[in-house]
Amino acid sequence: MRNVLLIFLFIISLSACDSDDRPNSPQLPNTPVTYHILSLGDSYTIGQGVCETCRFPAQLRDTLKQYRPAFDQLELDIIAQTGWTTTQLKFAISNAAPAPKYDLVTLLIGVNNQYQNQPFSFYETEFPELLQTAISLAKGNKERVIVVSIPDYAYTPFGQWSANPGNISTQLDQYNAFAESHAQSQGVSFVNITDITRQGLANPALVAGDNLHPSALAYHLFVERITPVALQKLNW
Repeated sequence: MRNVLLIFLFIISLSACDSDDRPNSPQLPNTPVTYHILSLGDSYTIGQGVCETCRFPAQLRDTLKQYRPAFDQLELDIIAQTGWTTTQLKFAISNAAPAPKYDLVTLLIGVNNQYQNQPFSFYETEFPELLQTAISLAKGNKERVIVVSIPDYAYTPFGQWSANPGNISTQLDQYNAFAESHAQSQGVSFVNITDITRQGLANPALVAGDNLHPSALAYHLFVERITPVALQKLNW
């Protein structure tokens, strides 16, 4: 019996020597990973009135980078332009023909449909098409897509110069309600930032120098809301 016990203890000691916890155990090298982010939209995505690193997609990328090792890369692509409606964004994506390689896709669109007094039916038809495109570009994974609500420009000096600022807000509520409802029906996350922009008159620091678009500070507040959702989607 004593011999069996000695053999057992000897085997345990050998196992301990083979453990990866020993001081001279070689470590596998870290492998850098590149994550791809795509932001689709209009002036609110391209960041009209602010610097390139101040727009919300860039601030989101830089914030997410803090949650990754230094050797990982986060690459950001933007398909957006000031004045684009849903129709124009559709054509731009088609022309750009991006590869479906993205780990995270954001979609913010619709203000120019409202501003140009287009029939709401255009948005009802084209927003779902754009959302499906966003899902396809996110490798077909709806869990990697975030819809961002439309800011309310009625709460800017430019909006106040319009004939009926209240009507702007009412119409944008309709757009946002449809976007949120459709996104949720597809299992896609919707992040509301509209209330932040509705502080623009009380807090002018939230409005860019052009008196119309969100400022870098406003975009920072957008990113504070988007980041937890993005981290959950990326499983970081």
